[in-house]
Amino acid sequence: MQASHDQLLWMYHRMLLIREYEDTLAMVYFEGKLPPHIQKGLAFDIGAGTIPGEMHLSAGQEAAAAGVCVHLEPQDSVWGTHRAHHFAIAKGVNLDRMTAEIFGKVDGLCRGKGGHMHLYDPEVNFACNGIVGAGIPHAVGAALAAKLKGNGAVAIAEFGEGAANQGSFHESLNLASLWQLPVVFVCQDNNYGISVSKKASTAVESNVERAAGYAMPGIRVAENDVVAMHVAAGEAIARARRGEGPTLIEMKVDRYYGHFQGDPEGYRPKGEVRALKQSDPIIRLEKQLLEQGVLNEDQVKQARSAASERVQVAIAFARASAYPDAAEARQHLFAE
Repeated sequence: MQASHDQLLWMYHRMLLIREYEDTLAMVYFEGKLPPHIQKGLAFDIGAGTIPGEMHLSAGQEAAAAGVCVHLEPQDSVWGTHRAHHFAIAKGVNLDRMTAEIFGKVDGLCRGKGGHMHLYDPEVNFACNGIVGAGIPHAVGAALAAKLKGNGAVAIAEFGEGAANQGSFHESLNLASLWQLPVVFVCQDNNYGISVSKKASTAVESNVERAAGYAMPGIRVAENDVVAMHVAAGEAIARARRGEGPTLIEMKVDRYYGHFQGDPEGYRPKGEVRALKQSDPIIRLEKQLLEQGVLNEDQVKQARSAASERVQVAIAFARASAYPDAAEARQHLFAE
């Protein structure tokens, strides 16, 4: 399933937007958190500043999101995890309202009450939550609904390799296969579950080996390459649409930031991130598009400038939005 020029350009522009967004948030996050004269090892106030709470960024993992979402239709749904900005942007979540939500502002997707780990946009069928592996059964439920309705929709469960050791992962794969549901499980292997390496936490070398135990195909995308992911995801999504059941994909991705912003990353070998960036998936695709004549240098500059401008618009929107009124604290709850 070869990507068309339009698909390659769509993936390139989405990946640029994701990277620009994450790199910008990485800087904005520390506003108001750091003491005036910070010293090495001095903790910051996680609840202070422009963006309160934790922040998990997906820079380096853009290829997984773009390679999947390029195949999706409006009725398809994506169910994410705590590190889900890349899939949210690739699925088309409103960037202004998403940013306002991350800032805790009233114009956010959830009126500022969810924060960056609880983004919900029904307009594009995207949701994520902060519990590891919790979005996997949600995707199975959405796939069951799609099958019962017969509307041809496909559900995507996106998660990290650490979530594949959760019970929710195994229960979900079992039911999805048993009921032949239109769902694709996308496991992103960035090698670390918080600070624990995959080798120290997972008995199998690749989680695709687990697919056989649930009678479904398992596809390993061994490089952080959006074109390879495009092929794997395209086949899996097409299979799901045909009513042939679920697929498990595991893609090798790289996490350029820590588990969360402020993570000292003492568990990573010295120079690891610098080495990983030698295989940056955006640079890889950009080089390919230049060599094929799909892009020229001026268009690359324009694309990067457009991504920067769009992110700045979203940041400005969030800054200008008001905080929720304290009187709303008990509103929009499931139960008292």
